Amino acid sequence: MAGEVLRALIRDLTARVRTDGGEVSPTVRRVLYALHEAAQNTAAHAPSSAHGTPDTPPATVELTTHEAAQLLGCSTEYARRLARTGRVLARRAGPAWLINNASLDAYRKGTAA
Repeated sequence: MAGEVLRALIRDLTARVRTDGGEVSPTVRRVLYALHEAAQNTAAHAPSSAHGTPDTPPATVELTTHEAAQLLGCSTEYARRLARTGRVLARRAGPAWLINNASLDAYRKGTAA
């Protein structure tokens, strides 16, 4: 259930961000992360899908450049540069860059391609 709620929230929030050009609040991001973790934990303990239907992959969790900069211990401009140059997987949402969390983790660990 957490995965379904997460997908619906991300779909609606993405549409809102594209329309408004704003950003999602830190509180909403924490809720999304909690739902993501719950969906991952549920999927890890659930039996495989019935009748051979594929399991739905977890939704992508994205960070703002400000959040990425905090994790990296760098400036927001440097996090933006990483996104612009393709060193981390990212996309534009209006004026903001959204950085893929898994890609940022790979960059932090030095395993980014």
